[in-house]
Amino acid sequence: MRDWTGTRRDDQKPPKGDWRVWLLMGGRGSGKTRAGAEWVQELAAGKTARPGLRIALVAETLGDAREVMIDGVSGICRIARQGRPDFEASRRRLVWPNGTVAQIFSSEDPESLRGPQFDYAWCDELGKWKHAQETWDMLQFALRLGDTPRALVTTTPRPVPVLKALIADPGTATRRIRTADNSSNLAPGFLAAMAERYGGTRLGRQELDGEMIEDREDALWSRAHIEALKLRDAGPLGRIVVAVDPPAGGGRESCCGIIVAGLDRAGRGVVLADCSVEGASPAGWATAVVRAYRRFDADRIVVEVNQGGDMVSAVLKGIDAQLPVTAVRASRGKWLRAEPVAALYEQGRVVHAGSFPALEDQMCDFGPDGLSSGRSPDRLDALVWALTALMLEGSGEPRVRGI
Repeated sequence: MRDWTGTRRDDQKPPKGDWRVWLLMGGRGSGKTRAGAEWVQELAAGKTARPGLRIALVAETLGDAREVMIDGVSGICRIARQGRPDFEASRRRLVWPNGTVAQIFSSEDPESLRGPQFDYAWCDELGKWKHAQETWDMLQFALRLGDTPRALVTTTPRPVPVLKALIADPGTATRRIRTADNSSNLAPGFLAAMAERYGGTRLGRQELDGEMIEDREDALWSRAHIEALKLRDAGPLGRIVVAVDPPAGGGRESCCGIIVAGLDRAGRGVVLADCSVEGASPAGWATAVVRAYRRFDADRIVVEVNQGGDMVSAVLKGIDAQLPVTAVRASRGKWLRAEPVAALYEQGRVVHAGSFPALEDQMCDFGPDGLSSGRSPDRLDALVWALTALMLEGSGEPRVRGI
């Protein structure tokens, strides 16, 4: 493997000067993960490395930390040339020969950052973290070793409060890199295909150019309002439904929207999970639906049948004949169906049990044309069906259960 210092781009080099956070916002495949892994490896085993450092590796989930930051194509263990660390899976940590240790953490469990202390941290995809603000805050208290504790954040930009606050912080050095900047390391034809499909769109500017795209003015939802309606503990819930918006076609770009929501004791709708799957066959997404139904001990599966008709219910019943499936058919446009649900949010009658970035992206970019970023909002459609079934079409006395 070629020496990184001779091949890296200027925008992948650590900033000069006095900074506490290096915020590297980039498009898909722009090289931000490689920059993060190389930065950590240099700190841990470089020529000027100080033995015995303590480093935090924080990702959306523990699985992401291992699959992307450690074992991924651009992960630490793949790019390390000398002084390669050992991964101790049972203890969720990397150990270098000189005694430096990097522990992995998940945004799903902010409290796990209580107690440990670190010299440095690498945070990946902060824009997608489930409990972003809480996890970030706990990490700041833990960055208290050495003379200059620092953190690197590598993320695709999303206009979430924690990222916007970081950009505004004078202690943050912000850099933006584009997918096109890394063209020499991408498959032939990839950039041309992406430019043809997403060039000039809001989604393309975010996912390819690394731009921070604000909410559209005519959207029914705003990120600030959604953020104010998030909670950590859903508490005891009554009626729970799994809503499904099946894909119109197949292929890698197809998506089956699968949203789980329930009612709490106060009658509020609680969005519990976004279990949507992309690029799956009918059997694949049907299996994901049944898995969500069983995981949350749901009362009913609500399925839109405009696309596929009875086939959708038949595929689900083929997995479990006892599934309680309710078929719903859209008689109005997506915008008209979504407006009453948006009103529930405005009234504070719906909350989110955590962050669901892909769903929230669709909500905040959903326009009167019924599209989000130029595409059908499959996750949002499933959300609308779930909350309509729970809150707008009447419901009987719920039975209370804990989750």
